[in-house]
Amino acid sequence: MQITHLRQVIRRLCARLLPLSLLVMPLAAVHAAAQEAQPAWQAQVRKYSEASDWPSALRVLEPEIARYPADLDLKAWRARVLAWSGNLARAEQEYLAILKVSSGDPDNWAGLANVYARQGRNSDALAALDRAVQLDPKRADLHAARARALHGAGDRGQAQSEFRKAWSLDPRSSEAHAGLNSLRGEPKHELRFGGEADLFSYTSANEGQGASVASRWTPMWATSLGSSLYQRGGLHAAKWIGSVTAHLPRFGAITAGGAVGHDNTVIPRSEFFFDLDRGWAARDAHLFRGLELDYGQHWYWYQAARILALHGAAIIYFPREWSFSLAATGARSAFSGAGVEWRSSGTARLGFPLHSLGAAQLSGNVFFAVGAENFAQSEQIGAFASQTYGGGLRLRFSSRQDITFVSSYQRRTEGRTDTSLGLSYGIRF
Repeated sequence: MQITHLRQVIRRLCARLLPLSLLVMPLAAVHAAAQEAQPAWQAQVRKYSEASDWPSALRVLEPEIARYPADLDLKAWRARVLAWSGNLARAEQEYLAILKVSSGDPDNWAGLANVYARQGRNSDALAALDRAVQLDPKRADLHAARARALHGAGDRGQAQSEFRKAWSLDPRSSEAHAGLNSLRGEPKHELRFGGEADLFSYTSANEGQGASVASRWTPMWATSLGSSLYQRGGLHAAKWIGSVTAHLPRFGAITAGGAVGHDNTVIPRSEFFFDLDRGWAARDAHLFRGLELDYGQHWYWYQAARILALHGAAIIYFPREWSFSLAATGARSAFSGAGVEWRSSGTARLGFPLHSLGAAQLSGNVFFAVGAENFAQSEQIGAFASQTYGGGLRLRFSSRQDITFVSSYQRRTEGRTDTSLGLSYGIRF
């Protein structure tokens, strides 16, 4: 009797579930068909964009746009690729043309705001983000983008409010969390300490250790204090150095400073230097982001020599954190009981990003130098020529900590060599 009743219950359940299964099956089929119908061009554009192959991404988009000239999604993708590639003027035109036809997509307003921000047009970026947030006030990423623009415009209070709003909408948002952390207060001081070693092929090694504190007290004034210990040929020496920098909006940065030391005949007894630094930011970052020029003079007083080093450098900043610099130094040596002699050296350096993962960033550089590169070491003031090959790595754990490694190999006349290694750690607070 119980078995018969159980069979009746199963039949009734099957009868009720059958119509539901008939409804679910077509829906699943529609979903699968929709996935299969995803445009192939979009996958290709994503692939090329991830590889930073912007010309190939545009070559995929152009024929599709010619085939479907009214498809705003295609045109929006072209605007994104143009912006990613650094062609900001064309990206702006593309976004404006899209918004003229249809102004209801917040992603297009956010894309236009990003272009404005990269051009340094903060007020226009904020206006575009205001419109994006009005269209979809529940999106955490739009509030975070608006907070970044407010922060860039100097409105820290409103930026903090927007980051909090983004975090309340999406507590898992790493962007909102990082933004709130950045507004706790910009670090004013950097403590750095490390060591270096020179391994010579013709004599014993030189070693050195040092520590310094650089402080930015106000937007205009900054200071730097440091000390170094040296071990050279069995002799020990120490140096204390300090400088003051004034950041003047119209003239750039002006630095003056000096050093005194317990020289023990191997380092300068005293030093004095000044430096002039001027930078310009590019409005359109398609080719380069900015240019920086630097000129300085440094006097060294040794026990038996006086050195004047004149230094000039030009640094070009490219998109995506690349940079290239050229520097030249002329040194005037005056030895006791001998004449005056000028010597020169030059350096070319290329800096580049390597990898980033969240807040962690790894960057590197390579350089080549000719001449006598370090006129502040007594054993290097003399008649020799050299070629130096080197490079470095910098691992930035967060916005407040990094570790830097440098290495070089120098070939001198008479078959002599110098292998240099250096490691330092910096923390900002």
